[in-house]
Amino acid sequence: MSKIIPILVASILFAMPQLAAAYVIGPGDTLQVDVLEDPGLNRSVLVLPDGTVNFPGAGSIRVGGASPIAAQEAIANRLTSQFASKPSVYVSVSGLSPESMQPPTATKDIYIMGEINKPGIVEAGQGITLLQAIAQAGGFSRFAATKRVELHRVDPNTGRERIYVYDYRNGKGISGATPLAQGDVIVIPERRLFE
Repeated sequence: MSKIIPILVASILFAMPQLAAAYVIGPGDTLQVDVLEDPGLNRSVLVLPDGTVNFPGAGSIRVGGASPIAAQEAIANRLTSQFASKPSVYVSVSGLSPESMQPPTATKDIYIMGEINKPGIVEAGQGITLLQAIAQAGGFSRFAATKRVELHRVDPNTGRERIYVYDYRNGKGISGATPLAQGDVIVIPERRLFE
C-alpha cells in the first residue's frame, strides 16, 4: 500500500499538465529523464539532499525547488553542446520523496556527534539545513575535520544508509544549505595530524 500511494500521486500530477507545472521537485524525489534524440541516456535519477541530480554528459544540475518543466529545460540546455541542436528532454516525477508523503511536524530530531561543541540531539524546525544544525550544536570543536563532515541518511524504503560528505572549508561535496530530514545523523570526524 505504501508504494502504491506515491505512484498514484505521481500519476495524478502528470495526467494534468497544470498540476505538473505547479509541482516543486524536492530532495528524495525520483525523476524519469528521457532524451528523444538518444534513448541510451534515458534513466531514473534521484534528487540528492542538496537538490541536485547527476546526469551523463550534463554533470550535476540543480533541480530542487524547480518544476519538472523547468528541470527538463535545464537538462536540455546542459546537453545542447553534445548534439547538433538542442535535444528534446522530458522529465517526469516517477517517485516522491517519502518525507513529502508525510504530514509536516513541528519539529524533527537530528543527531550530531563527534568533534562538535554540544553533541547529541538537535530538535529542529522544518527546513533546517546542515550548516544551521552545526551552528545550533555550538559549532565545531578545535579538533574537527571540517573538510570531512558526514551526513548519514537512511532510505526509509530500502533501509540502506547513504553517506554524503560536506567540506566546510572549500564548499565541496553537498551544500551547507542541504535540508535535513527526521533522523539524519551528522558525524564530525577528528582531524588527522597534518589536516
